Amino acid sequence: MAVLASILVGVVALLHLYFLVLEMFLWDTPFGRRSFGMSAEQSAATKVLAANQGLYNGFLAAGLAWGLWLEDGRAVLLFFLGCVIVAGVFGAATASRKILWVQALPAALAMAAVLAG
Repeated sequence: MAVLASILVGVVALLHLYFLVLEMFLWDTPFGRRSFGMSAEQSAATKVLAANQGLYNGFLAAGLAWGLWLEDGRAVLLFFLGCVIVAGVFGAATASRKILWVQALPAALAMAAVLAG
């Protein structure tokens, strides 16, 4: 696999590790509330849901890391990048258009690089 593809996949994996930390551990903090534009009441009421969502982001990061670790992990990378893209498009349609640019676009660029390489 090309170096650029590996770097882009690594960036997507790191983004999802950041999402895990933000959603599982920082959700109900001033930083977490500012990140998502929530009040203390909103973050407290959705803390468990956010932690669950963060865990799923961790699974995406783990799958991408696994694909990078495998000698020929192209199929694994394409599967997990596809999952990230679908989640990003769904999030953009249902929650915030920003998710399209923060989640789906980096994954689409990484997927294009994997396919090209």
